[in-house]
Amino acid sequence: MLSFPQITFFEEKKFQGACYNCSSDCADLHTYFSRCSSIRVESGAWVIYEKPNYKGFQYVLSPGEYADNQQWMAFSDSVKSCRAIKNVYGNAWKLRLYERPDFGGQMVECCDDCPSAYDTYKVREAYSCVVTDGAWVFYDLPNYRGHQYCVERGEYRQHGDWGAASPGVASFRRITEF
Repeated sequence: MLSFPQITFFEEKKFQGACYNCSSDCADLHTYFSRCSSIRVESGAWVIYEKPNYKGFQYVLSPGEYADNQQWMAFSDSVKSCRAIKNVYGNAWKLRLYERPDFGGQMVECCDDCPSAYDTYKVREAYSCVVTDGAWVFYDLPNYRGHQYCVERGEYRQHGDWGAASPGVASFRRITEF
């Protein structure tokens, strides 16, 4: 049974202080709280952003409790927008990474988590990608560390389309918890 996505933001660590319950995408959270130091995800997978309008650093959260912002690898306590990830329901994951913009150059097809894109595919950069199934998180460092970028079903003609300033994709994984 599918449940509606639900996330609660708290201004203080350990779920203290003012809070805001959210069950849908929100492009500007600043009217609800000034900072975010802990989060409880009741259901759904979410992407939270450090800036309004789904900009800035991204953090992908699955159901669970995040008692402080280090638990979601945040660079600050700024959370200004959020959206529920829509393409996580199912049991198939597939994406294609390309070494050039607009799906040019060499292509690798991936169906599973990859802690090191270089070790597995000899790929250090992805300038474009196509997600045919599921939702994924790209990381700019190996072993699922560094900046996070959520990609869902669709075409991404250049790395800026998924929010990245550079084409470095060092690891990636499927979003399987919702």
